Amino acid sequence: MDFTRVLRHLFTGPLAVRKAFPATVLTAIEHAIAQSEFGHRGEIRFAVEAALDMLPLVRATSAHDRAIEVFSQLRVWDTEHNNGVLIYLLLADHNVEIVADRGIDAKVGHEKWETICREMETHFSQGKFESGVISGIQSVGCHLQEHFPLGRESGKNELSNRPVIL
Repeated sequence: MDFTRVLRHLFTGPLAVRKAFPATVLTAIEHAIAQSEFGHRGEIRFAVEAALDMLPLVRATSAHDRAIEVFSQLRVWDTEHNNGVLIYLLLADHNVEIVADRGIDAKVGHEKWETICREMETHFSQGKFESGVISGIQSVGCHLQEHFPLGRESGKNELSNRPVIL
């Protein structure tokens, strides 16, 4: 067990999330998702979690494993074209993970998602949470627009655009 990680998680709480993501930033993120979704048939969700509970920490649950759980809990997989994308931030680890449904993941691939994650983490390391998330949303949106453009039908909003604080 990584005791440094345990301490980070114990001392990162809801206040850290509120500081990094005040209401105005959450609203801006929601608008960025809505704006992005005007250009494609995909669905984007953003979730931030301050820290893991003790049991997942003891089990050495990674941010990626937790992101997969959240992807399922938020039903990001439940879209008509299997093109939902979750951007997940585990604040205590300063780790961003992108989990994409099979319809878009097969077309974009792991390396491109990882590039977006690392770019967002660079913003976050400079304290630029709003610009980091919005940049990530725009990058994900570009991939969705390339592979799932609107076409004739208008995009229906299958999932909420509201950021989720876990």
